[in-house]
Amino acid sequence: MITKHFLLAVAAIGLAGTAQAQSSSISDPTGDFLASYTGPHQADLDVTSLSVSYNATTMDFLIQSTFAGAIDPTLPGFYVIGVNTGTGITPFGSIGAPDVKFTKAIVVQKNGSAAIGATPLADGSVTIGGNALSLVVPLSLLPTTGFAPGRYGFNIWPRSGTVGGLATISDFAPNNSTLAAVPETATWALMLGGFGLIGGTLRRRRTSLSFA
Repeated sequence: MITKHFLLAVAAIGLAGTAQAQSSSISDPTGDFLASYTGPHQADLDVTSLSVSYNATTMDFLIQSTFAGAIDPTLPGFYVIGVNTGTGITPFGSIGAPDVKFTKAIVVQKNGSAAIGATPLADGSVTIGGNALSLVVPLSLLPTTGFAPGRYGFNIWPRSGTVGGLATISDFAPNNSTLAAVPETATWALMLGGFGLIGGTLRRRRTSLSFA
């Protein structure tokens, strides 16, 4: 018989997997181009998801994003991933995103090349297929300015070009915030509570068996 405790325990196990992976993700609505955006409404400039994982063993980040349509290198545009390592600046207040903060910017081209400032990412760091983009970024290229790696904030914003200032930014994901790789405190608390339920259930089962 499936009990409430069993269902909560299963949910806790699922959360445990998330915590061990130190990852989080968000979805973003289709077609939510910024009101300030003046470029073409291309599907590959419309973000639909972003996820970030931090691997403490290999000391690198896996950043993945999807878009409303296949990434087309024959069309204009590129992608900027802002990373707040602790002292992020907030230059987007005038276009309605004052809480998108970043210290470093990773620029990803549709041909699969990427760089942080003047430092290119190693060959093979970027994978593009269909409407999906993923890249691996070593922590060494994103030195802390106050945050632990798991607290770094990430946001991706496509741009239709380099000329035109903020009006070329088509979308933010997350909207007016950043995404951290480690689950929030509330998620950890729920996970630990679930482990408590698992332990209690197992103890009661052992006690029942001993008197059978």
